Amino acid sequence: MMKLTMGRRALMATAVAAFAFTGQAMAEKAVDSIHFLIPGGAGGGWDGTARGTGEALTKSGIVGTASYENMSGGGGGKAIGYLIENADSNHGTLMVNSTPIVIRSLTGVFPHNFRDLTLVAGTIGDYAALVVHKDSAINNMSDLMAAYDADPSKTAIGGGSVPGGMDHLVAAMVMEAAGKDALGVKYIPYDAGGKAMAALLSGEIAALSTGFSEAVDLANAGEVKIIGVTSDERVSAVPDAMTMKEQGIDTSFVNWRGFFGAPGLPEDKLAMYQEALTKMYDTPEWEAVRERNGWVNIHNNGDDFKAFLESQEQVIGDLMKKLGFL
Repeated sequence: MMKLTMGRRALMATAVAAFAFTGQAMAEKAVDSIHFLIPGGAGGGWDGTARGTGEALTKSGIVGTASYENMSGGGGGKAIGYLIENADSNHGTLMVNSTPIVIRSLTGVFPHNFRDLTLVAGTIGDYAALVVHKDSAINNMSDLMAAYDADPSKTAIGGGSVPGGMDHLVAAMVMEAAGKDALGVKYIPYDAGGKAMAALLSGEIAALSTGFSEAVDLANAGEVKIIGVTSDERVSAVPDAMTMKEQGIDTSFVNWRGFFGAPGLPEDKLAMYQEALTKMYDTPEWEAVRERNGWVNIHNNGDDFKAFLESQEQVIGDLMKKLGFL
């Protein structure tokens, strides 16, 4: 049995508690405007995180206005390169990212890593899930394993990341924990979660490895079935979705998401963004967004964010070597 050590408890242990603010302070704008740079296409976890954060910040009055720009390509590397190359003109921009910035720098998908950017804050965690079409004969992880044993080539698992990326890594981790050959999994990559979900709905793949939040709305609408979640306990957003552990697969995983600024971001700007995100946690607007998506509050500011990322880089690197991805 294998368990990814950066589970919920480890992440929460590194979390920084949000500060309490008075109603008067909450009504004061911390930032006039923020432009969110999203390294993937519409409908993916990065897209949902940026737009949900912008929604909470603007509706609560902490930020005046928010704008959004999707820049997919290179496994997220195009947006990172753009932010670095145009640093001086991007002081009003926050780029959303997550665990893949660690994975893809380790595997050399792009030449940069988180140290090349200004670390603003980690904000949330999102569990991973395996999902199937509503009409699939697969209803749980036991059914998926039976289908895989019968014909691995016809039991393709898709994801919104490159081979060896996070969705692939989660699928491999789950299969390994279930006693299967992780490297034997037929993984089909798509550019961001929205396209991967479309592939599932069209029947191109048997199952989808994705962020839990990306599947919530479709699951509640009856379009897909979530057959396993990598949380320690069931998540209230879809209470019928069973955890992997409930089904005898001893593994857990939570993907952090957070925000980065351009290199050389002025200290006063950085402090403004960090203040805005810290204030956000105490607003009902944020709680509505968080609950709707099934996210976990994980707040790491500045140096704490850096320490967390360096620890995760070590944990993921060791896991990827064990699975043969490095």
